[in-house]
Amino acid sequence: MLDRPVPLSMLKDGAENPRGVDAPPSQGLDSKRQGARRLADLLPRVASSLVLAGAALTAVWQGGAIFAVIWFSATLAVGWEWQNLIDAPRLRLRFFIAATALAFATFFAAEGRFILGCGVLLAAGALAALAAGPRRRIWAFAGILYAGALIVSVSLLYALPAFGARAIFWLCATVWGTDVFAYFGGRLIGGPKLWPRISPSKTWSGTLCGVFAGALIGALMAAGFGGARLALPIFALGLLTALVSQGGDIFESFVKRRFDAKDSSALIPGHGGFMDRLDGFLAAATFAALVAALIGDWSLASGLFDWL
Repeated sequence: MLDRPVPLSMLKDGAENPRGVDAPPSQGLDSKRQGARRLADLLPRVASSLVLAGAALTAVWQGGAIFAVIWFSATLAVGWEWQNLIDAPRLRLRFFIAATALAFATFFAAEGRFILGCGVLLAAGALAALAAGPRRRIWAFAGILYAGALIVSVSLLYALPAFGARAIFWLCATVWGTDVFAYFGGRLIGGPKLWPRISPSKTWSGTLCGVFAGALIGALMAAGFGGARLALPIFALGLLTALVSQGGDIFESFVKRRFDAKDSSALIPGHGGFMDRLDGFLAAATFAALVAALIGDWSLASGLFDWL
């Protein structure tokens, strides 16, 4: 008489296998399917990352109108996604207010008029809050400032292209290095979750790997720009910047969970939306601009690389 199948529950977690049989073939097939599914998810993610990284770096390298168009377009996408995500009335009106304010803020930031640019964003945030209604006023207001922080900080850091390009390249190296090594470090090492209620996939091991690796990559790039004397102080600054970028990632996850959304949009294959892709960079760029403003003298970028 044929033996009856052994329940899978007896084959998991080291449970006793009374007849010494192997796991059913279907279990191996399931593992292969899961691996294929993960690969299928990873490929569009990698392709999208390469396209976006190429566009961003080309914009920084070329400068001028190309820089303005690409970074302003990304900022508009962030502004749209936030205003759409909060599910408030008068979406088109709120986005029109946001787009107009972001355009003026970009111009003023490029001219070095930081206070004027911030004033425009604050005024536009107040108008968007009125348009959103009482239940979403704070969120509509915050969305204008959130998108504005990206374009204003990047524009201020890039105000002198020949010097500012180094600051943006360093930011990209630090943030992208943090993201990549946090992702693979968490996959390979695993361990306790960092904040499971907000970001279920983020682990302590991945975060620590990402922060250290991102700071190291940024320091190596900075050393190539200005010599070995920059490596250690820029590594220290990179640790803080990488931590802030991870905080920006967690904040964006909190916003999405607040409005019961998995992604900010579906604009980017494998990534969701521009908020999903730029959350860490936005936070890091804002932090770097503030640090540079405190210690720089003749430009914000000099505050990052010319302070020794």
